[in-house]
Amino acid sequence: MARRSDDVPEDAPVFVISVAAQLAGMHAQTLRQYDRLGLVTPGRTVGGGRRYSARDVALLREVQRLSQEDGVNLAGIKRVIELESQVDALRAKVAELAAELDHAHAELAARRGATTALVVWKPQSSPRRSR
Repeated sequence: MARRSDDVPEDAPVFVISVAAQLAGMHAQTLRQYDRLGLVTPGRTVGGGRRYSARDVALLREVQRLSQEDGVNLAGIKRVIELESQVDALRAKVAELAAELDHAHAELAARRGATTALVVWKPQSSPRRSR
């Protein structure tokens, strides 16, 4: 049974260089240059051929946009990509820590009997002394 294209994981290396370049709107030689500079890292076949994923193609489109529309040089583009990768990793870590915190709060509430009762303490007034 054939798989539908939307069943393929976003990071599966499936596109040959000519297809990836066409999808990204660039020449294959430009894509090879970006590969040499480390802007994109394709998967490799057993024979050593490059294969690009849908995620790679999206990244290549962003590289093209930054270069052509925003006028960012390749060193700047590489730094932008690195920083965006760090931001993504930090967002994932924040989500992980938030989930751990939620779990810890739930455990604490369960240990305390999950009561939300509020107790108000009022000091007793001492009887007044007569003079």
